[in-house]
Amino acid sequence: MRYGTRKARIELWMVVAMVMALPSAAMELTEHQAFARAIYQQLVEINTTDSVGDNTAAAEAMAARLVAAGFDTADVQVIVPAPRKGNLVARLRSAAPTAKPILLLAHIDVVEANPEDWSLPPFEFTERDGYFYGRGVADDKAMATIWIANLARMKREGYVPNRDIIVALTADEELISSSTNGVKYLLANHRQLVDAAFVLNEGGGGMMRGGVRLANTVQAAEKVYQTYTLEVTNPGGHSSVPRRDNAIYALAGALTRIGAHEFPVGLNEVSRAYFRGTAATLQPPDDDFLRGVLFDPPDAESLDFVRKIPAYDARLRTTCVATRLEAGHAENALPQRARATVNCRILPGVVPADVQAELARVIDDSTVTITPVNKAQPSPPSPLQEEIMAPIAEITEAMWPGVPVIPAMSTGATDGLYFRQVGIPVYGVSGLFSDIDDDRAHGRDERMAVQSFYEGLEFLDRLVRAYTGD
Repeated sequence: MRYGTRKARIELWMVVAMVMALPSAAMELTEHQAFARAIYQQLVEINTTDSVGDNTAAAEAMAARLVAAGFDTADVQVIVPAPRKGNLVARLRSAAPTAKPILLLAHIDVVEANPEDWSLPPFEFTERDGYFYGRGVADDKAMATIWIANLARMKREGYVPNRDIIVALTADEELISSSTNGVKYLLANHRQLVDAAFVLNEGGGGMMRGGVRLANTVQAAEKVYQTYTLEVTNPGGHSSVPRRDNAIYALAGALTRIGAHEFPVGLNEVSRAYFRGTAATLQPPDDDFLRGVLFDPPDAESLDFVRKIPAYDARLRTTCVATRLEAGHAENALPQRARATVNCRILPGVVPADVQAELARVIDDSTVTITPVNKAQPSPPSPLQEEIMAPIAEITEAMWPGVPVIPAMSTGATDGLYFRQVGIPVYGVSGLFSDIDDDRAHGRDERMAVQSFYEGLEFLDRLVRAYTGD
């Protein structure tokens, strides 16, 4: 549906000037920062969980922001494939396009948050001690906020890009196998609305440790998400007469062998650039250890070093890990069934069926069945083109002198994969810096540094203008 169906119930927030403390020093917000903060609060306080949330309400609220800034209602659409699963697609038009549009992507659904687990209400926007708290402040409502705030400013200022700028705020990214995934739905049913030369998305961002900015990463590839169910069945019996072929023992043995197994090293253009770039940020001997990973074959001592750091090791190889267990039906009965969930993150270019075959070989037990859960969604890495990378490097240097730009492969998955599958490159870049030792996305007391949010607001404004200006 087009914007306006539920317009009467959407209250547009008044933008007010306010003062807030940043981690480094107190500062008065600019008008644009205050405007962005108000949008941020509004978006975070709209619950968009799958269980009880309403993505449509969030999409309509952001549509109202753009219309209030001067967008024509014909260029602002809320598309609803299912109740509570709305997606916003809006377009800032060029007077005389000289290239295909760019697309600014962010998902506005969030994972569940149990208030009992949090020290602050998860669906209230709280600023405290230099941080914004609330479910989605990092994943991914900061980026959604920035796209809307910056496009609204461009429209008010009369900015005319040399190509159309599309923004898409989508549903169900957090439900990787959902039939109502917003990106998948839009590409299948409204391809003309989101067709673009390339996409800017989450997945990258600034890495910081102890307040020191280490690198600004650009996600150009991601691993393939594939879950398997392992199961052992057995006739069972009375617990007083144990059997040698206990289903729990068989499954436990299979999981132990998977836990000890190491998939082979596999590097691509993006992961090689990541290890080269990261090495340059480290001190000896750690820098040499990372460079040794790039040898053919990789240096053995370097591999030993990387094994101790999961964030490095996971970018080097396919990984499979047990995440859930279920077995037995009574304390005095032998188990008739034992089941485990094993989640794999597969390197781009590796065939999922080959991973399943390797798991079967490692388990080496015909009583253990391995069944894929849903179909894997492989996506090719996006090319590291100069026209994409150069503006990122230039703006990063201007804002944070000496901070390198490093291509990266995500160990997790984003719905950018659906664009990559149809040949549209995706680059995860935000300029939002976070502490690599304190990642709270999907976790308790999710937060975003106040200063990082406003820096990301500025960084992404400059970047979009660099891609769309003469």
